[in-house]
Parts: sequence; C-alpha cells; structure tokens
Amino acid sequence: MTKQPARRWRERNTVDVDGAPDEMLTAIWAGLGKHSKTLPTQLLYDERGSALFDQICELPEYYLTRTELAIMRDRIDEMAEAIGPEAAIIEYGSGSAIKIRMLLRELQSPAAYIPVDISREHLLNASAELAAEFPALRVMPVAADFTRPFEVPLSLAHTGRRVAYFPGSTIGNFERAHAVALLRQMARIVGADGRVLIGADLQKSRAVLEPAYDDASGVTAEFILNILQRINREYAADFATNRFHYRSFYDQVEGRIEISLVSTVSQIVTVSGRPFALAADESLRIEYSHKYTLSGFAAMASEAGLRVDRVWTDANDWFSVQLLCPV
Repeated sequence: MTKQPARRWRERNTVDVDGAPDEMLTAIWAGLGKHSKTLPTQLLYDERGSALFDQICELPEYYLTRTELAIMRDRIDEMAEAIGPEAAIIEYGSGSAIKIRMLLRELQSPAAYIPVDISREHLLNASAELAAEFPALRVMPVAADFTRPFEVPLSLAHTGRRVAYFPGSTIGNFERAHAVALLRQMARIVGADGRVLIGADLQKSRAVLEPAYDDASGVTAEFILNILQRINREYAADFATNRFHYRSFYDQVEGRIEISLVSTVSQIVTVSGRPFALAADESLRIEYSHKYTLSGFAAMASEAGLRVDRVWTDANDWFSVQLLCPV
C-alpha cells in the first residue's frame, strides 16, 4: 500500500473520539496534587511509548506475550468456534495488532474489525496494514481512550455478533472498581448476544513476576520514563528524567505489581505553569498490574454482568484467555 492510498484510507475510515482539550492536563495536576502522587497511565502510549512496549513484549523476562500466543496457537480453533461466523471484533488497546491476525485468520467470514487505541499514529499504521492484508474485511479504527465511553461506528448495525477483544493483561492495570466499570462497558457495547474474549494474568511466584516488570536491559524503565518526556513535550513541563529512577515490586497481599517513578532528590517540577514539590525518595505511581485467581476474576466479571463461559490456560497456569458472556 503506497503512502497516498494509505492516507486516503485513513481519512475515509478513521473515527476520532476527542476529550476536552484540558482534560488530561487536569488529570496530571490532580495526580501530582495528591498525598500519594500519580500520573495518568494513558500517557504511556504515545508513538514512542507504544514502540517501546512492543519491544517489552519480545523480552525474555516478559512471559506474558509468548504465553498468551502459545495458548492462542493451541486453542485458536476453539476460540473461533465459540465466537461464531460473521462476527464484528472490537479490540480494546489494539497496539500492533499481532494477536488479532491469528484470530482473524481462523474466524469464519468476520464482518468487521474495529481497533480502539489512544495512540493514533500507531493505531492507523497497524490498521492500514491489516486492511491491506484482509481486503474483504471492513477495518474501522477508532482513535479513543477506551477507558472512557465511546460508540462503535454506526455501520456495524447490520453485522453479526459483536465481540470485545481485550488481549494481553491490560485489565489488570485497573483497580477493581475501574476494571468492573470497563467490563460493564464492554457488556453494553457487545449486547445480549455478544461475547468478551479477554486475557487475564494469573497469580504466580515472585521469582517469575518481578523480572517481567524490571528487565535486565532496562527497556521497561525506559518505557515508564517516557511518560515524563511526553508530559514535558505536550504539557509544558520541566521533568528532568535523570532525577527519577524506576521502581517495581510485587505486593503479594494485594496480588499486584506496583510500578512507580521515584524522585532521587528534593525538587520542584512545573507543569503548564503550576509547581509541584517532590521530596527525595517520593514516588509517582504510574500503574498497577493485578494478577488474578480464576475464581477471583470470575467474581469480578459477575459484578459487571458477565459470566465466564470458557477458560484456556497454559500448562503452567501462568496466564488465561477467557470467553465471557452477558448474563
């Protein structure tokens, strides 16, 4: 596909869902104003952040991607059969669209593919490639923050079953109330006959978990530090990245990895003219990554109006791919 047709394809097919212009800045200010400071996780995924995350997925310590791909290779026929023919697949956080290729090749006459991602350029590049690879498939990217309400394109009204596809372990990045709200939003979008196909990482030993989020080559640290560079660039901030270091650890009581940037000195940082004081060794929490038991995840899904219909796991029970149905 040449650049000019690709541009025309983007203009014709892409849906942009924009928030209020100051909404993210307000969230940054609010997070830095807390006693326990935070930064919005959504800011991780600009073009560079998305590329760095793709590198993370290839790291030897990062078991999640290769384990999920192995489950899919072994059981993709069962997943496709459970989804059924002429489905419209709505992928949350589509990224580079690696896993969806496996699913699309196995599905019977899929009607449409709607990738939803906050990183617009990354989304559009991957979508254009998929549209060229699957010329009979309607590919309709939606540039949006999927954690907020969005509507699927109206042209989906006459397709078959809707399926929300949420691979990886991204559901674990949300605290329980927010995870339930997101699952409830998926249930609303797919409707009574719809399905949710979702990845959920499972609880396992600290010896496996902690290296996955603190790799020896430092790519994960670079990925997380990129959030400060993005805020500097887009929100007139003056974070000095050499005054922060990356920290992650597994909280066994809460069943989650906690990821933070830690100030190495006492300092004042300014974001769009507003100053914030950070003490030496004070943390900016970036994200969590929750690890589930199968029963715990089923209970959370139930709270969102979904029941677990099928579960596929690897031989070590490290990871699960689950098919959920509206109750």
